[in-house]
Amino acid sequence: MDIDDLETGEFRLTCPGETITSAHDFMRGHGTYVDDELVIASVAGTVQRVNKLVTVRAARSRYNAEVGDLVVGRITEVQPRRWKVDANSRQDAVLMLSSVNLPGGVQRRKLESDELQMRTFFEEGDLLVAEVQAFFADGAMSLHTRSLKFGKLRNGQLVIVPPVLVRRLKSHFIALPCGVDLILGLNGYIWVCKHMQDSDQGEEGFDAEAVYSNQNDEVDGPTRIAISRVSSIIRVLADHFVPLTDTLFLEAYNWLIEQEVNTKDLILGDFGDAMVAAICTVR
Repeated sequence: MDIDDLETGEFRLTCPGETITSAHDFMRGHGTYVDDELVIASVAGTVQRVNKLVTVRAARSRYNAEVGDLVVGRITEVQPRRWKVDANSRQDAVLMLSSVNLPGGVQRRKLESDELQMRTFFEEGDLLVAEVQAFFADGAMSLHTRSLKFGKLRNGQLVIVPPVLVRRLKSHFIALPCGVDLILGLNGYIWVCKHMQDSDQGEEGFDAEAVYSNQNDEVDGPTRIAISRVSSIIRVLADHFVPLTDTLFLEAYNWLIEQEVNTKDLILGDFGDAMVAAICTVR
């Protein structure tokens, strides 16, 4: 592998045991080791160069969170004054009762009455989008949903991909022209749902009954087809280990419409290979 041609921030695939570069010219990072003055990959994944530091990010690994990350998770347990959340990490994340929006929208101390109503906000099996705000001493993530952008997820379906494929974007809330919204969790959980109109309502006095409702809205037939098509696109791109970005989704969807490919043929036929080849050639 000619690491000198690899620009800072660019990625290339490698496999365990492959020689990456000379230890004299570069420093070894995570996912590498030095043998006979050569830097060698210790895991299968993507090679990344930052100036003179070379690392290999494993293709299949648990999600390593950073403060400020957007994650999609599933409630696994309701505990006193907190929820445990499966966020595809090494251990469950924690969402404290003090870190959620309560009816009225006023930031106040959480009372015993709020604790008794915790299952009216989130219960086992609920999906939510949240932000990583801190870490506990044992390394567990502490989440919060204090913005109306975050909270319970409805009207869609969950798609799981390797976390390494989800790149850090300017915004992880993506609205596609086909009437489908995407929430790209950096933990590899992606929520695909029907487009929701932005609410003009402020943080104060928000409609808690709507925000924490377990009832899905009515989703029409064309929107259901669009959600299914976008979900299939994500799965095909993940199977081909293609990094996921907003522009890539749009190109793939437009290609599907132009070729008049249905969802079943995309998953079962050779159209997946053709789609990946077409959009990667364009890029």
